[in-house]
Amino acid sequence: MLLVLLGIGTTQAQTIHHEKNNYLVLSKNVQQLKPVMQTAAELAKQDGNDYGEFYVIFCGKTVQGIIKDNDFLSLAKQAKEQNLKVFVCGLSLKKFEIDPKDIPKTMEVTENGILDGFQLTKKGFITITI
Repeated sequence: MLLVLLGIGTTQAQTIHHEKNNYLVLSKNVQQLKPVMQTAAELAKQDGNDYGEFYVIFCGKTVQGIIKDNDFLSLAKQAKEQNLKVFVCGLSLKKFEIDPKDIPKTMEVTENGILDGFQLTKKGFITITI
């Protein structure tokens, strides 16, 4: 599913709970998904009812390995079951000539992951880049 630039900003804004702790991880390494999932689980436990949304956006060269890495694909499925939203940067897909249609349905393609990171930060998401 290709999200338009404002897709995260407008569509997701309807479900964002501003009174809760919302998190965003921008990553250039798909190997970080497992520790990110562990961190999200711990934050959910610590935050309790204050836990909101948790997004992960993968950008850069790492997107080249997404569709071929079975371990990552399995983790992405688990992440979705854990209510983490995993996104892949469309600019990165374009740069490395990867068809967005090849991205599994457990992840969503966003047009510009960096811009979305800024937009979500402005909406109050606690953001880290790894």
